[in-house]
Amino acid sequence: QVQLVESGGGLVQAGGSLSLSCAVSGRAISDYAMGWFRQGPGKEREFAASISAAGTYTDYADSVKGRFTISRDNAKNTVYLQMSTLKPEDTAVYYCALAYSRAVFTTEGAYGYWGQGTQVTVSS
Repeated sequence: QVQLVESGGGLVQAGGSLSLSCAVSGRAISDYAMGWFRQGPGKEREFAASISAAGTYTDYADSVKGRFTISRDNAKNTVYLQMSTLKPEDTAVYYCALAYSRAVFTTEGAYGYWGQGTQVTVSS
């Protein structure tokens, strides 16, 4: 059974930083791209960042580019999202997801497994 467990969420002031982790069990992530998505209050879930299986390629939503960094440690079966210069509009539940293939994708349909999410709240 594949499980994804996010951690690291919390409350932070605008301009601050936060680091999220996503630990995967039940499948080695080394052959799969990983992604982070988020869902703000009253909004649909949206793509935030993705990283290819080997970590060679990354992709970011324009809204987070230059502020967020996705990385992975395949030996630890874990993917990370380092968030800096946070803004109130970054407030959301953040979900990590395991893709069906090695390449980066921005669409939810490319991901087969999802975590439960972790809340990030940025105060102004």
